[in-house]
Amino acid sequence: MRTKDVKKGMKVKTTQLGLPISGVMMDSYGNRKTRLIDTKGTEVGLFDEIGSVYSYDIYYAQDKEGWHKIEHTEKELKMKKDIEEWYENHDGLHENAL
Repeated sequence: MRTKDVKKGMKVKTTQLGLPISGVMMDSYGNRKTRLIDTKGTEVGLFDEIGSVYSYDIYYAQDKEGWHKIEHTEKELKMKKDIEEWYENHDGLHENAL
């Protein structure tokens, strides 16, 4: 299954908070860099909230047949790599932020 196949109402497992957590897909827009989910952060001591996550942070989705591992596209994997490299080179802060 690809992220474009994940539809509104499907249960998902995501890693945007650092640990795998449950959520529910809140949109039906398949080919996007980010997707809207209802994140169950209380599973790991954080807050539940609805918000956007990068598509590469969606790792599993459940449909009528059960759970499926998400196959990320080359574009999604490149985006993940580019973002990780940016943070490595910038420590997440702009030099004028302090």
